[in-house]
Formats: sequence, structure tokens, C-alpha cells
Amino acid sequence: MNSGFQLFDIILFAMIAAFLVLRLRSVLGRRTGNERPPPTGIFGRKDAPDSDDGKVVPLPPRADRPPVDVPAPQETLPISPEAGIAQIRAADRGFDPDIFVEGAKSAFEMIVGAFAQGDIHTLRPLLNDSVYTQFSDAIRERETQKQTLETTIVAMKAVDLHEAHMEGPMAFVTVRFVSDQINVVRNAAGAVVDGEPGQTVELIDLWTFARDTRSGDPNWLLVTTATPQ
Repeated sequence: MNSGFQLFDIILFAMIAAFLVLRLRSVLGRRTGNERPPPTGIFGRKDAPDSDDGKVVPLPPRADRPPVDVPAPQETLPISPEAGIAQIRAADRGFDPDIFVEGAKSAFEMIVGAFAQGDIHTLRPLLNDSVYTQFSDAIRERETQKQTLETTIVAMKAVDLHEAHMEGPMAFVTVRFVSDQINVVRNAAGAVVDGEPGQTVELIDLWTFARDTRSGDPNWLLVTTATPQ
């Protein structure tokens, strides 16, 4: 009799387990290989799949080569940021200035950190050819002199969309960054040759990002850097 009850229990538990598996699969679904991939650009888009909290700005994977290079902007007549945004939205319906500014902030922090660490592999997909050459040359010069740069972004005090315009299919957006940073350069012996440890300095940077609106690549490249006079 006991063996009969044990057999009944085994069959009952097996039926319950099978029911739970079927329910779980119906809730979670199956991977078919046709699911939409997650967003890959550092600059989010309105038509990108939603993240868990709607605020995550995904970062691009490291790569040895950047997307198709984009040029620096030409001399153009100044227009208001609002008019420039309207131009870009007409060419790229997925452009959202608020999401763009969040992505620009992430890009600024990543680029500043990678430059200090001499990480050219992180810098490569974020910069156009001209800016990458400037940054990589400065890194090589630092390495030749056996110097290291220590950079700490203490606070991001402001990140504002400063200018925006179109040149043909090319969209250009300039962002104004105001940050408190500590920058210290040391020689091979560890002695400070520039800057002062613990001293915070307010820096204002104007960075221009560009993207070919005909491209399916959502990434924008840093094409110019400047400091306001």
C-alpha cells in the first residue's frame, strides 16, 4: 500500500511541475531570434525601446574603429537653439533634446575619464578623426614624458544645449558643460608637475557633437571642443 501511495505522490508532483513550467513559459514567452535588440547608442532616442526606469542611457560597446567619420561644422549664420532643434527634428523624428543632453553628460564624463587614463580604445568610437588625433597625440606625448594625469570630476554644475543646426544631412549640437574638476599631472617619480591635489577648479567647455541623419547609427561623434573666451 505504501508503495502505491508513493507512486501516486510522484505522479501528482510531476503533474504540478509540468503545469508550472507551462504557466511560466506562457508568462515569459520564448526567444524566437526576432526580438528587437536593446538600444546601443550613448545618446538615447524617443523611438528606442524603454528601459526599466526610463532614465538609463546605454553606453556604446568598445570598438577599434568609430562609426563613419563626420566633419566639424562650417561657419554658419547663428540661429536660436529652438530653431536648430526644429531643423534636426525635421530630419530625425527620433531626436529628443532632453534625452540628448543626458547622453552628452554621460559622453563628457566617459571621454574626460578615458583621456586621463590614456584609454584610446574607449575614446575611438566617441570622437571624429580630427578630435581623436588631437586626443591620442596628447596621450602619446604624456606617455613619452612618463607623466600621468589624474582627473576627478567633483560635480557637474550645468549641462545645457547651447547651439543646434543642420548642414545638409549633418546635424550639429553644441553643449555647454560647467564642471568642478581636480586635475593633477605627475612625473614618473610621482611628483606633481602641474595642478594641485585637492584643489577644485571650475571649467567651462563647449563640445559640439555631430551625426549624419541619413545613417542608421544612433551615435553622435564629438567633432570640436572649445573653451568660451
